[in-house]
Amino acid sequence: MKIIQITDLHLDRKGRTPYDIDVRKNFTDIMREVRSAQPDHLVISGDLCLENGDKKIYEWIRNILELQEFSYSLIAGNHDDPVMMAEVFGLEHLLTDDEIFFAKKIGKATCLFLDTAKGYHSEKQLNWLRRQLRNHKRELIIFMHHPPFKIGMPFMDKKHGHKDSKTITGLLSDYSNNITVFCGHYHIEKTIRYKNILLQVTPSCFYQLDQNASGFKVDHHRIAMRIIETKTSRISTTVRYFPGNK
Repeated sequence: MKIIQITDLHLDRKGRTPYDIDVRKNFTDIMREVRSAQPDHLVISGDLCLENGDKKIYEWIRNILELQEFSYSLIAGNHDDPVMMAEVFGLEHLLTDDEIFFAKKIGKATCLFLDTAKGYHSEKQLNWLRRQLRNHKRELIIFMHHPPFKIGMPFMDKKHGHKDSKTITGLLSDYSNNITVFCGHYHIEKTIRYKNILLQVTPSCFYQLDQNASGFKVDHHRIAMRIIETKTSRISTTVRYFPGNK
């Protein structure tokens, strides 16, 4: 089973180029590469919109996704509006109050999709996650926007990290089996092991940040997608980069 993850699109209205970057062409370019890779499923892990949820941007993305031959899943980032996303993408059945979180079998892999649009998880979402962790015994895959814990990147850890990392990390690290977490948000590529959690941070489709800078500093403008291949008791993953449009 082949899953492709893309994240942090930061799309704007037609004709706008934030930071002189053609974000819409970045998206159409990365979607061409996704199609070429022939995935079974696509995951877009948040920050579909540049700054705030925008119905017209969501509709533009939906119209492109509906032309594809593969299925897809969406979760919200801190620049998204989960309620608006649910309305546009027909995800109302997955909406709990103002959060989108759900479980899905992709091939033989059990995947949990979490909502960190607020920078943290509500108590309802945490209780749902507790039930999921109690009911599963095998290895899990989790998709979320924010990394669940600090990863050693000064600017993002201090300014934009998960607001309740202690709670979510405690829940995941108490699980009886391995968990692979795929996220975005930090605009970098990084892999970290913490106890039973293998964290894979996926680069953005906007720009990548300097991992060592204490303030905001762009490292480069290449865009990326992550290829995830799952087999019985095995997960392999590769990040592929492509030229961005700046």
